[in-house]
Amino acid sequence: MLSLQHLRIAATINIRFANKPLMPHGASKHWAQQSRIRYGPTGSINPNSCLSKLSLAGVSKCADQIELPKELKPELMPKHVAVIMDGNRRWAKSRGLPVQLGHRAGGQAMKQLALNCKKFGVQVVTIFAFSSENWVRPKEEVDFLMNVFEDVLKPDLKELILQKDMRLSVVGNRSQLPESLQNLLSSSEEFAKSNRGMRLILALNYSGRYDITQATKNIAAKVRNGVLQVEDINESLFEQHLQTNGIDFPNPDMLIRTSGELRMSNFMLWQLAYTELLFFDKMFPDFDEADLVEGLTAFQRRQRRFGGHKY
Repeated sequence: MLSLQHLRIAATINIRFANKPLMPHGASKHWAQQSRIRYGPTGSINPNSCLSKLSLAGVSKCADQIELPKELKPELMPKHVAVIMDGNRRWAKSRGLPVQLGHRAGGQAMKQLALNCKKFGVQVVTIFAFSSENWVRPKEEVDFLMNVFEDVLKPDLKELILQKDMRLSVVGNRSQLPESLQNLLSSSEEFAKSNRGMRLILALNYSGRYDITQATKNIAAKVRNGVLQVEDINESLFEQHLQTNGIDFPNPDMLIRTSGELRMSNFMLWQLAYTELLFFDKMFPDFDEADLVEGLTAFQRRQRRFGGHKY
């Protein structure tokens, strides 16, 4: 059971679990006594209706029905959930396993998280899979990660796109990724264009500062070339130059970070301005459906004010 207390601190929630196996069977979670929560917005309405999609034969059929646990209310579901999938390496080391197995386990957890969010009616899920700062890790580990992305994403994206009707977007500097991975991502995005289901956003070689810097450069170039005037620049125009431009609900309502770290790590710095933050102590490979329900329940208890007040 989630324990809440009012604290005069930054807007965070700290949820603590005991470690458990990757695929538990009926294992119960143990919550620590300490948890922190900041009440924010009430959540946003998400239509509890099925989406139509076209089959390969051109026949319209209904997408999967939304399946919500009794704890959750459809009208308070977040439209966009962002996830920092942290703790794969520590998960492996704590079990005496090679780091590579931790990354593979994280890939499995990522796929299941996307499926669970789809089942609950979330419309956009962003996964922070590889930061631009991660290049400083040992070359052997980085090379393995790139191979894992291809090995895991190829079958998983095929299933999510073909069978689950998901749309796909990729944010980050792709030019530094292996060419074969770039081709896989581009072809997958193109193949998913006609889908109408949940949008999965993969942040690969992504940096929030780089995103903002590039947007600033593009706007400055347009001012220099006379396409824009300085007076034209506002928040809306700036958002149009970010990598999330053109995506429905580009700003996450809720952010989940695993492994107990309490920071943003240069992730979607502009887009997270009013996002509700939830931090879990467990490692990402252990993050399961029950944990997601706990996080969504905590989100739905918050009152989102966006700088205003509700008394």
